[in-house]
Amino acid sequence: MLAELIRANQPCIALTGAGVSTESGIPDFRSAEGIWKRFDPYEVASIDAFRRDPERVWEFYGLRLDVLREARPNPAHVALAELEARGLVAALITQNVDRLHAQAGSRDVIEVHGSVGSAVCIACGRREEDVRALLPLPRCVDCGEVLKPGVVMFGELLPGDAIDRATALAQNAGLLLVVGTALEVWPVAGLPAETLEHGGKLAIVNRDPTTYDEGAALVLHRSAGEVLAACVSSI
Repeated sequence: MLAELIRANQPCIALTGAGVSTESGIPDFRSAEGIWKRFDPYEVASIDAFRRDPERVWEFYGLRLDVLREARPNPAHVALAELEARGLVAALITQNVDRLHAQAGSRDVIEVHGSVGSAVCIACGRREEDVRALLPLPRCVDCGEVLKPGVVMFGELLPGDAIDRATALAQNAGLLLVVGTALEVWPVAGLPAETLEHGGKLAIVNRDPTTYDEGAALVLHRSAGEVLAACVSSI
């Protein structure tokens, strides 16, 4: 059924969230596992926390990078990359910051929440795309200020160009394939409504129910990797 929907409703745009990354062993911030036992995400993942105590924030993000060092793309990442390679997924919008989609081979990836492996100087604007070598406390080589993790922190707006492109893609989608997200974080949570309002369809693959289930053409409360791998094999 999912394969048929993708073929019949082009262009298909994928929208992914934490439920894809958890299948690679990366816990989301709502869980009580690993580093989340030691840190309150609302204290170490906000822009106010960064301004107040950047050393503490970078201690937390350094541990996140350690977790990501061991993470590998899972069958969901691989399947989405394969669907793009076959011309069946036009682009991928992700709330995830781990860059596993790119590692799996996806090419057109819109990272609406940024990337945990990068950093930016909020004083002069310099960006670093690989912050590991600058740990434990990354500083800007141009002005000496402490760099901010390259993710959208609590209290910050999403990058305008990324959310604008994501919105345009959702509006033009014949099918928005939602994978591994509860659709609770705005403004990304509004993208399915954009698709529906412009005549497109929704397919949702998420272990838990979402507020959009009733309006979707297909809802599968199952593993993202299992569903998408089966979809690819049937196309």
